[in-house]
Amino acid sequence: MTPIEYIESRRDANLAELVEFLKIPSISTKSEYKPDVERAARWVMEKLRGQFETVELIPTKGHPLVYAESRQIAGKPTVLFYGHYDVQPSEPDDLWTTPAFEPAVRGGNLYGRGTADDKGQVHIHLAAFEALKKTEGRLPVNMKVIIEGEEEVGGAALDAYVKEHRDRLRSDVLVVSDTSMLGPGVPSVTYGLRGLNYYQIELTGPAQDLHSGVFGGAVPNPLTILSELFAKLHDKNFRVTVPGFYDDVATLSRTERKALNSLPWKMSDFKKNVGAPALSGEKGFSVVEQLWCRPTLELNGMWGGYTGEGAKTVIPSKAWAKFSTRLVPDQKPQKIVKQVEAYIRKLLPKSVHCKIEVLSSGKPWVAPYHHPYFEAAHRALEKGFGKKAVFIREGGSIPFVTDMYDAYKIPCILMGFGLPDENAHAPDEHISLENYFGGIKAAAQFYQELGRE
Repeated sequence: MTPIEYIESRRDANLAELVEFLKIPSISTKSEYKPDVERAARWVMEKLRGQFETVELIPTKGHPLVYAESRQIAGKPTVLFYGHYDVQPSEPDDLWTTPAFEPAVRGGNLYGRGTADDKGQVHIHLAAFEALKKTEGRLPVNMKVIIEGEEEVGGAALDAYVKEHRDRLRSDVLVVSDTSMLGPGVPSVTYGLRGLNYYQIELTGPAQDLHSGVFGGAVPNPLTILSELFAKLHDKNFRVTVPGFYDDVATLSRTERKALNSLPWKMSDFKKNVGAPALSGEKGFSVVEQLWCRPTLELNGMWGGYTGEGAKTVIPSKAWAKFSTRLVPDQKPQKIVKQVEAYIRKLLPKSVHCKIEVLSSGKPWVAPYHHPYFEAAHRALEKGFGKKAVFIREGGSIPFVTDMYDAYKIPCILMGFGLPDENAHAPDEHISLENYFGGIKAAAQFYQELGRE
């Protein structure tokens, strides 16, 4: 039996196994779910135990890492596969058609938290490993696997482990499936990611909440001032107004710009997925360029004062906001932090105190995609899906990719099997079953392709 025949024979079994994995509420950001996060780590460990000679659960200051390694084969490349088993919170739960941790199949999709980000995509590779080992007797390349439980909260544990165990993770190529295809029926290899700085700002005006009738009109309102601040951070062309923000942005070559804008990307589908009355973005650039190749500053949340039922007429003492900057080559995260903070402090009046924290940070990444390993991924995707594959960039961030590239200067192959409209981080997250089953075949083909390189 070939690996592909084995994969076809295991369709129901693989899906049932994924459902079991998805039922574990491995929410890394909430302390009350810590036992479930560890349970998910042990689930991954047990799944890897049948395919790898070395399998470990590595304790950290936060959530555990799962590491596996196959027996070395002389003359074959060493591949490191990375993924994460933690997921985002499910709220707002009332917007899910079926409960977030009770996976359900509807209309050719599997719904549940973690289906697309990233348990479903991790399981694609776990199933491919099993198919290769069961039919060939061994994996076709030297494999290392690292699966973390803190990707959704910044990845501090993995970052520390990489710095302390550089030699252990040394490899010839990194493989990640935590991205999306361009669209349905368009298998894709991602060769570029935006970086990310994620901030929290706290403004303090009066020492305590004040009666808005007794004090209103004479004292500063931090919520009003915070709203005015964010209104000033973009101009009428939706360009970020922070001085120097665009100084280091790499210019797209004419060839790359033409290639990106020639992809089979449908504006109508994008507008439908967004669901807004109209689009907005930096003028002078196509939507594809705005999403993948241009930096942004986005307000992610704002709060303060009274938001409960009924009325409570107060001027709040404090106001908070979370915001993020997405960065592109060759922007430097720390330089952007300094520029953003300096400009915010310049804009704010002296009537409030300001505290700014950087909660997480990651560098942008872009790679030449004509490397033989990228070509191997391209061929494998076409074999797995029977459709033409494309090279794309993506607007999201995966800090581990830039960490590994900086540490080892190795090709990083991002083979995503999600879709842009699959609601990662939102209610009714799902993965296409066509992509899930096709992904298992493509992943198995990819490792075989690498074994022939």
